[in-house]
Amino acid sequence: RSATGGLMSTPSSPSIRVLLVDDHAMLRQGLATFLKVFDDLELAGEAASGEEAIQLCAQVLPDVVLMDLVLPLQPGTEPSDQGGVQATRMIRQISPRTQVVVLTSFTEDELIFAAIKAGALGYLLKDASPQELLRSIRDVYHGEPSLQPTIAHKVMRELQRESNLPPTEEPLTEREEEVLVLVAQGLSNKDIADK
Repeated sequence: RSATGGLMSTPSSPSIRVLLVDDHAMLRQGLATFLKVFDDLELAGEAASGEEAIQLCAQVLPDVVLMDLVLPLQPGTEPSDQGGVQATRMIRQISPRTQVVVLTSFTEDELIFAAIKAGALGYLLKDASPQELLRSIRDVYHGEPSLQPTIAHKVMRELQRESNLPPTEEPLTEREEEVLVLVAQGLSNKDIADK
C-alpha cells in the first residue's frame, strides 16, 4: 500500500499533461500538489480564467484540462456560470485531442448538459475522492467518458424523458444503449467491459 492511501502511480505509462483551470488559487495549488504524487501525471500549467485557459492551452497543448465551470471568462471580471463552458468549447476547437474534465460543485442540469455539449468528456464534483479524480484523469486521457454516478443518473434521466422532438438520424445502437445504462449505474469502465 502506498503512502497516498492506496493510490498507485504507473511509472511505465506516458506522462499525462494536466492543465488546471479554477479561479481559486488554493484549489489550484492543492490539485498541483496532488498531481506531483504520481509519476504518470504532470502539471502543464494553471489558469484562473477561461481566457487564460484558452491561451495557455494553445501554447502547451495539454492532454487533460481540469475545468471549473463557474469562473471569469476574462481576467478581472466576475465569475460566470458560462465561463467554463465557453472555455471548454474553445479548447476543444483549438486542440481536439485535449480532453476536458469538469471539476465543479454545481449539479444543475443546465450546467451539466451545457458542459457535455461543449465537449467535456468527464464531469466530477469537487467532493469526489482522490481515487475518482485520478481515475477520471486517466480515463479521459484514454478517450473514455468519466461521469460521477450522480451525474450519470441525471444524464440517463434526461435521455429517458419523453420528447416531442423527432428521433435523430443516427439513434443509439443497442450496444450503445446497453453501455449507457451501465454507466448510469456507476460501473467502472473495466466492469462495463467485463459485462
